[in-house]
This record gives sequence, structure tokens and C-alpha cells, in this order.
Amino acid sequence: MALAIAAGAATTVAALTAVAPAAHAATRTTAKTVAADNCWSASGHWWCHNRAGAPVWSRGDNPVVVGYMNTTTSWFNCRKEGAKNNNGPHPNRWEWTEADNGAWGWMKDSDIISETNPLPGLPCP
Repeated sequence: MALAIAAGAATTVAALTAVAPAAHAATRTTAKTVAADNCWSASGHWWCHNRAGAPVWSRGDNPVVVGYMNTTTSWFNCRKEGAKNNNGPHPNRWEWTEADNGAWGWMKDSDIISETNPLPGLPCP
């Protein structure tokens, strides 16, 4: 009986290992907890993959949503450490950008799928 259970467990592990790369690829587009590609510089901006519909926030002590990013690839000018906004790998990081409605503001790092370390730091607005 113990041998049958061990064999079943080995088969289950082998099956899970076989689908792990496909599951990882699907997760990559929806969560920042897995390894992500870096943001890249082109046309005078830094481009990153982000969550569609992510809010863009105003500056100040009481920020409000000023717009949204409806696309999944957007450009950003810089990054800044500020108020905590998530529990991800950069819990205090915000990126300065222009929302799809033309309003300028900050996007939470947790809404950006790409690794944002390549973005320049200060000076940010």
C-alpha cells in the first residue's frame, strides 16, 4: 500500500512538473510575483508591461485616481519610493506616467508586470 501511494505521488509530481512552464507563462502576465522582463528604453521613454485598467493617481497627501491605463504596454518617465502601496517586491515604489486620458500621475509598482529597476530614479515630479 505504501509503495502504491509513493508511486502515485511521484506520478503527480511528474505531471505537475510537466505543466509548470505553461502555468508559469500564464501567471507572468497577471502577477508580479514571478520573474518578469525588464522595462526598456525607446523613443525617449521607458516602456513596461502593465495591468490593463490600472489606475493612475494624483500627487499629494490624499491622492485620487486621475485616469487609467487601458493598454498593457505603457511608458513611464521615472520611479520614486513613496508611500506603501502593495506587498510586492517594491512595496513603496511608484512610476510617473501619463494616463490614457492625458492626465499625469503615479502608477503603483504592483500594477506593472515588468521589473521597474531599470527606470531612472529621481528627479521625478
